[in-house]
Amino acid sequence: MKQQADVVTRPGRWLALGVLVLAVLLVALDATVLGLATPFLSEDLKPSSTQLLWIGDAYSFVLAGLLVSMGSLGDRIGRKRILLIGATAFGAVSVLNAYANSAELMIVARALLGVAGATLMPATLALIRNLFHDPRERSVAIGIWGAAASAGMAVGPIVGGVLLEHFWWGSVFLINLPVMAVLVVVGAKLLPESRNPEPGPWDLVSVALSMVGMIGVVYAIKEFAAHGFAWVPVIAALVGALALYGFVRRQRRLPIPLLDLRLFRSRGFSSAVLADLLTILGLSGLIFFLSQFLQLVQDRRPIEAGLAELPAAIGAIVAGLLAGQAARRFSVRAVVAGGLGAIGLALAALTTISHDTGYPLLGAALLVVGAGAGFSFTVTADVILAAVPKEEAGAASAVSETAYELGAALGIALLGSIVTGVYRDFTGPAGTPEAAHESLGGAVEVAAQLPPETAAALLDAARESFAHGVSIAAGVGAVVLLSTAVAAWFLLRGQELSISTENEH
Repeated sequence: MKQQADVVTRPGRWLALGVLVLAVLLVALDATVLGLATPFLSEDLKPSSTQLLWIGDAYSFVLAGLLVSMGSLGDRIGRKRILLIGATAFGAVSVLNAYANSAELMIVARALLGVAGATLMPATLALIRNLFHDPRERSVAIGIWGAAASAGMAVGPIVGGVLLEHFWWGSVFLINLPVMAVLVVVGAKLLPESRNPEPGPWDLVSVALSMVGMIGVVYAIKEFAAHGFAWVPVIAALVGALALYGFVRRQRRLPIPLLDLRLFRSRGFSSAVLADLLTILGLSGLIFFLSQFLQLVQDRRPIEAGLAELPAAIGAIVAGLLAGQAARRFSVRAVVAGGLGAIGLALAALTTISHDTGYPLLGAALLVVGAGAGFSFTVTADVILAAVPKEEAGAASAVSETAYELGAALGIALLGSIVTGVYRDFTGPAGTPEAAHESLGGAVEVAAQLPPETAAALLDAARESFAHGVSIAAGVGAVVLLSTAVAAWFLLRGQELSISTENEH
């Protein structure tokens, strides 16, 4: 008990949390900042349409494929060590991204950035588990961690907009360098090392099966959404599913597995992971297309569109900081189900969205979405960490992060296919080129080359159709979120956040 009390009162733990928050902020920011730079990057590197998709997706594919493996590796070699190695690599590869002089090099650089990012996310949450043994402090720390992740994604477009108005596209990557330098220098001093005392070997076959499985499934989902039925994504889905089946069978047979599947026997753990996956699924597709709606339908500049999405970050930050206290005062299921229900109602309000929807409705809906996500994600992260032995915190954190990535891929694919399908059916002026039906961006480019009256008619029809697609996607998202809220109410019955000093298993 004496040793534990020393850890609880560690004087530098809040500064150490600041270091972890830097890492999360940057990885989250990097996921969204590239979106605004894509047009400038396309002009410079001249990628084909397929290469452009890979530039956008390589980071998330590799990140999703390696999260479980890297979380498990951190449990084995030390979470502080893997965090510092990953941060150094993230900074170095950011330079490669910034100065890539061909589309092929850019794809490789984005994939390598995904490898580095996969080492950072599970390690940060696992280190919080070991920094904060007092459960009330840990709830606050997880709230700050979650708020940083939400803020990073929301601030990405704003930072990108400011940089792109003054510098070239590579600047969106170079901002990583000073942050990672601070993280490595300060983290080396303040972060305590933690690992599984009996880790067992790092099974490379399991690593390969996990990566092939996740990348195969995520790739297939995105390809089906973008291009419909084709044999390549079908084969990718089959290969991915077989690899994941092989991964699960191998974990059951290994004496010390890469991922202990017994974690899923905990109802709290499984329910929290499922709630996260379905929440991100219902949200991500809409949030992805809302950025395009603000810029291409309502004609806002990139920095204006970024600022317009700021209420979501504010809501997430405030709710994240209050979530632990609320879960103890009411209950875990009340806060999670309430948060998800609030998001569902906000998405339902967005089913009325159209070309001339005023900002008060959008801003209010985004604020509620952010607050609901802040409450639910913070509490589910707390439940996930509290449900497992601290030796397996890295692997458990990686499962949580993988649920986010898979949910995002499914959401963008499923809701994205709805938006795209509705959009393509719009009726433009006679002689409207096919390129205008492919994407709203394509319609804007086509309109620039047409006579003013024809261009105005084309843009009105395309924008109204896109807004209609977004409103239908919002409706589907609302159904998913409200259903998940009901499921969370029953599945999380009896779950509580610890009040006394945590059980160290």
